[in-house]
Amino acid sequence: MDSSSLNRQTIEILSHEQKPNQVIGNILHCLRYGCRLGWFIDPDDFSILVFLPNQQPELLQGGDRLPVLEEINLELTAEQVFGWLKMGS
Repeated sequence: MDSSSLNRQTIEILSHEQKPNQVIGNILHCLRYGCRLGWFIDPDDFSILVFLPNQQPELLQGGDRLPVLEEINLELTAEQVFGWLKMGS
């Protein structure tokens, strides 16, 4: 993966101080300006809302496999993401 791939995805984790629409607005802004993938992570309900250009958002939870950019060789589930977030707290 080269560094140009890094600006093609955005990951936002909702904190208690943030308003969901503000965070989703950040993701939509990134998609409007060239991002190919956005994840909105909500730790309170263990869900990840996935945004892809010109598609409806998709809500993923548990063992649902998350989409990643094609140049990244990774299989990842929502459950794994929340396991990592729990480890870091």
